[in-house]
Amino acid sequence: MTNKQAPRTAAPQRFLTGITTTGTPHLGNYVGSIRPSVAASTGLGAESFYFLADYHALIKCDEPARIQQSTLEIAASWLAAGLDPERVTFYRQSDILEIPELTWLLTCVTAKGVLNRAHAYKASVDKNTAAGNDPDADVSAGLFMYPVLMGADILMFKAHQVPVGRDQIQHIEMARDMAQRFNHLYGEHFVLPQALIEESVALLPGLDGRKMSKSYDNAIPLFTPREQLKKLIAGIVTDSRAPGEPKQAEGSALFQIYQAFASEQETAALRKSFDEGIGWGDAKQILFERIDQEVGPMRERYQTLMQDPAKIEAILLAGADKARRLATPFMRELRQAVGLRKLVAQTATPAKGKAAKTGLPVFKQYREADGKFHFKLLGAQGQMLLQSHGFESPREAAQAIASLQADGATALPPLQDRLQTLPGVTNEAITSALDLVRSAVQ
Repeated sequence: MTNKQAPRTAAPQRFLTGITTTGTPHLGNYVGSIRPSVAASTGLGAESFYFLADYHALIKCDEPARIQQSTLEIAASWLAAGLDPERVTFYRQSDILEIPELTWLLTCVTAKGVLNRAHAYKASVDKNTAAGNDPDADVSAGLFMYPVLMGADILMFKAHQVPVGRDQIQHIEMARDMAQRFNHLYGEHFVLPQALIEESVALLPGLDGRKMSKSYDNAIPLFTPREQLKKLIAGIVTDSRAPGEPKQAEGSALFQIYQAFASEQETAALRKSFDEGIGWGDAKQILFERIDQEVGPMRERYQTLMQDPAKIEAILLAGADKARRLATPFMRELRQAVGLRKLVAQTATPAKGKAAKTGLPVFKQYREADGKFHFKLLGAQGQMLLQSHGFESPREAAQAIASLQADGATALPPLQDRLQTLPGVTNEAITSALDLVRSAVQ
């Protein structure tokens, strides 16, 4: 250990997104979530997290077979679209045991008034009120607490950016509120996430011009067979303008869907054709060919994956193992922060002039006058065994402590530039104390 400060490097940006497992992925899911997420996963210096939101599915669906089938279809869709499980963390939400526990911690710092303003809950209340029913009729606690579960999904992995549709921005804002409240009470543990939106494809219209959604029965399944895709596109609602009459691109569901798949040059060409009075049948043929150009090559990969669910299961379990290597120590850190601690690890520094009590070594975190955060390791008799240099934030100091608590002396080499050498303290004494701490927290 030396007095040299370790060089600071920028942490990689983390992206996180998920899809609820209640139905078959459609083109709206693809352009609004799957495609930008896969693109983000290939970026240099990025860490990407993708999950199948099966806990969320239980809020909307009480058909177990449907949730299972949807999980398979969504996983196969992401993989067929080019998601590389070796480059990203790809997992099923319910395989991360720490998610429900974090949900409860966040529940305890989230005001009910905040949840009262959630869009999904308000929509249910407004619908009941309009029908003359009790405002909370058929509203489950799961629906009401949905934003907290989503907050846990995001905050568990310290996501910096979350690709969402514009209608989901509120959930990211609520996750930020939860993180800020927790950080204010217990120290800097959570990253504050940002919503990432592609303005041109945030809300893809469906066959009837409304937002493409399974709920509206207006969706175009992503990997529907080629002939069925052509038939569905032919059913897109258009106006009554005949061939030769100029057509409006703005407000046209057909044009908006095409724009989500086409380049700027292709979009400009179709806009010109609209001005020149292209027939709707010809416009739909152009849309079909452009979508099939992108989706067609993925369709065969999707069908192959759907025939091998065991392969997908293995991929998801491997992803869960990767995710839990982050979630488990972080949850240990959060439990420590809120006071869910082993009693034997709470040995206080002995009062001056009194005999020291025999106990376990303990970490103490504090802030110096320079504004930086430090920690020290006190032995069973209250003697100082280890002291850190200053960290810029309490979260960084807490992470270093969590690493030493979890891994004991094996965590010392990576931290050696952040620790001070104390006169008269041997490496053996430090190692012995850290081993005792590790045994206490495990």
